[in-house]
Amino acid sequence: MRPAVYIPNFNGATRLGRTLRSLAQQTQAVEVVVVDNGSSDDSVEVARREMPEATVLELGRNLGFGPAINLAVAAHLADPLILLNNDVECEPGFVEAMLGGLGEGVASVAGVLAQERAPELIDSAGVVADATLMGFDYLHGEPLAAAEEAADPLGPTGGAALYRRDAFEAVGGFDERIFLYYEDLDLALRMSAAGGRCRLAPDARALHAYSASLGAASGPKYASTGWSRGYMLRRYGVMRNPRLALRALACEGVLCAGQLLRDRTASGLGGRLRGWRDGAGLQRRDAGGAPLLDLRAREALALRRRRRG
Repeated sequence: MRPAVYIPNFNGATRLGRTLRSLAQQTQAVEVVVVDNGSSDDSVEVARREMPEATVLELGRNLGFGPAINLAVAAHLADPLILLNNDVECEPGFVEAMLGGLGEGVASVAGVLAQERAPELIDSAGVVADATLMGFDYLHGEPLAAAEEAADPLGPTGGAALYRRDAFEAVGGFDERIFLYYEDLDLALRMSAAGGRCRLAPDARALHAYSASLGAASGPKYASTGWSRGYMLRRYGVMRNPRLALRALACEGVLCAGQLLRDRTASGLGGRLRGWRDGAGLQRRDAGGAPLLDLRAREALALRRRRRG
């Protein structure tokens, strides 16, 4: 099988064309699959016009990030699997550099997303997490050069990721209960538990328009990130450890209060409560073997505030 790029899309017509044009200019030829989550704009027409050779899967409704990718991966056989957001613009060597990151024991590769408004700075170079499984964009705000000597992250962010098909399938792909956000962290934790390693590909670069779909500080985004946070806390049994439970409650309380006071929304709190409820009764997952960050609560909050998510 040959590698393929999978692009989940929902009403991204104004951004998708730029992503496809950047893929058409790659130094490494690659198949492209646009996975449309029931868009009501002209996304499908844009995809077919900009890249007639691409495969367009029309799902008819918005299934969310992980479920859409799982369906596309099953429908379009490729190896390895490269995931891209529909709001990125890849440098010509992006795909080649991602493939070059593969090696012995490597299950996934993380690309480097640069900030669209400040292209000299990193938006995300993968995903990392602390002991409470609060997730962070690796190297966010650092100069691009920092990626050259950086250690590998826990896993790739879903916006610029490569997975070996066998490693992806061995852990069941993305958790389809997670509609949006934290699905890449959850997959990274399960791959790590299975012995898979992530490698950072510092030369695999793309510009990223952060939160172009839902907005960086919107109620819908806070609701989605909140649900995923509550679900992860319960699914991984974080609250069963008294020390971690106290820290998690304190940090989540501060974040939700900030959203309420600054952005006038309690969506994040409601999302967390729904995610906690929906994680009840499910088999617990173990993150014990994952390389987690040793952060104090104040440090974790400072990192999270930089993202406003």
